[in-house]
Amino acid sequence: MEKSKPTWNHPGGKLIELGPAALTDEELLAILIGSGYKGRTAQDIAKELLDNYYSIAGLMGKKLTDLAKIKGLKDVKVVRIAAAFEIARRVLKAFEKA
Repeated sequence: MEKSKPTWNHPGGKLIELGPAALTDEELLAILIGSGYKGRTAQDIAKELLDNYYSIAGLMGKKLTDLAKIKGLKDVKVVRIAAAFEIARRVLKAFEKA
């Protein structure tokens, strides 16, 4: 029996087809980043972020100016990442209170 080929070729498509739990940290960050720039994909930028800060948790404590030092991360993309981390913090805080 031949295994069917995935219908996605980017992290957003993979999320739609397989669900968010199937994505790597790099792929999830790439979705937040949205797009890359000439010669570099959002996933390339996400990989550099994780290489520099070791993990999603390592990114959480960084200042916006630290993240903006990565080529391809301008204000809007950094703000998206910061907003996602703040949402995560608030969810964790709500669970701690419960």
